[in-house]
Amino acid sequence: MGTEQHVEVAIIGAGTAGLSALSEVRKVTENFLLINGGPAGTTCARVGCMPSKVLIQVAHDFHRRHVLAAEGIRGGAGLQVDLPAVLAHVRSLRDHFVRGVLKGMEGLGDRYWEGYARFREPTVLDVDGRTVHAKKIIIATGSSPVIPDAWRALGHRLITTDTFFEQASIPAAVAVIGLGVIGLEMGQALARLGLSITCFAHGDGIAGLTDPEVNAYMRARLQREMQLATGAKADVELHDGGVRVHSAAKSVQVDAVLASLGRRPQIVQLGLDALGVKLDSRGLPPYDATTLQVHHLPVFIAGDVNGDRPLLHEAADEGRIAGYNAMQAQVHCFQRRARLSIVFSAPQIAVVGSSFAELQRQDIVIGSASFETQGRATVMAEAAGLIRIYGDPQTGRLHGAELAAPDGEHLAHLLAWAIQRQMTVVELLQMPFYHPTVEEGLRTALRNLLKQVHKKTAGFELALCDSVAVADMA
Repeated sequence: MGTEQHVEVAIIGAGTAGLSALSEVRKVTENFLLINGGPAGTTCARVGCMPSKVLIQVAHDFHRRHVLAAEGIRGGAGLQVDLPAVLAHVRSLRDHFVRGVLKGMEGLGDRYWEGYARFREPTVLDVDGRTVHAKKIIIATGSSPVIPDAWRALGHRLITTDTFFEQASIPAAVAVIGLGVIGLEMGQALARLGLSITCFAHGDGIAGLTDPEVNAYMRARLQREMQLATGAKADVELHDGGVRVHSAAKSVQVDAVLASLGRRPQIVQLGLDALGVKLDSRGLPPYDATTLQVHHLPVFIAGDVNGDRPLLHEAADEGRIAGYNAMQAQVHCFQRRARLSIVFSAPQIAVVGSSFAELQRQDIVIGSASFETQGRATVMAEAAGLIRIYGDPQTGRLHGAELAAPDGEHLAHLLAWAIQRQMTVVELLQMPFYHPTVEEGLRTALRNLLKQVHKKTAGFELALCDSVAVADMA
């Protein structure tokens, strides 16, 4: 392998977006170069969505011991957690997921370089002293956790979302700072595994919720399992053999801090100023969200690095868009899917389509339903939750929803599909709902929404036969 290489496409980053881009590029050419600095295996598989869900599942299974006696199952009160064994199990499955990703990179040979790329020009990269000339370049470097420099003095008592799953064990008292998706998921899971958890957050919102009613509901539920100290900035300092965390809302002594302050684009090493375009306050170049092209350059930016939709399915879509357009003489615009974010808390949280905050200045009607007494949720001993669906008051077309519900991941998908298809509340109510299912809670909210819509259909939730169909039946 020489120190200089000419390729059709260079892809910087072997995460979800980069590998998805590669799959599109390889449909056209094998003259590419995949460049990756740091550990391979995607953020999702290594430190994100997959290992976190393993831990959440273990915590959920252990938490079920509280309902076993009522179901006539004896011995649940004696169950115990071996936390090192739990974390070993999580790492075992994590490694399985990572191996699956790495297997897809086998056989690349000298088309895969380990190293950190830096732009010299829009089509020229320096990779640790080696030079790459590429007709097209895709930036897919992902993101990294936000860690205030002063916090690094905590040493081994500081746990980040990138180091969490490397811990042999977790101490008994932990402060989780940041109540975004990861902070909430990990905080609740650790609390359910028996740790003392205090969650701090600068704002009052929980895991992306903007609907005040759903947010208030989740706050009340979470306070049954762990302490919440929100609405004020938290400071940390080493103190008395541990860590003192204090804010205007609360002060607590803990053994360790889990920093969950969000993630920032990994761009420091890229030298994006060499692109010759004005960078924004985050240091990112302007790009078209429907083509992912940077300005009018032969450069594309995809995945978490652009800071737009930091979710795996979105990163995969963006990688495909960038890879496809990198192979075209003229870029193409792609419609994006309906927005969908899910938090694997208990109950599960989801924001679908347009959020309450995005719609609150528009003329909308809201259909709601509680899961406190919902039949299927009661059977599962998970009777908790609130759903709020937003629609157009004239047509009943669905705009979005925020919810906290058992099996909320499935309700969220149904709503996302309906919103993407621009369905109305009537059209969705005409779909089948089996009994008893959690989806009946969704139907209750839709019925509540329909009462507020001006334009209703004749009949009820079954569509009327058209005149041709009636004539044929006669």
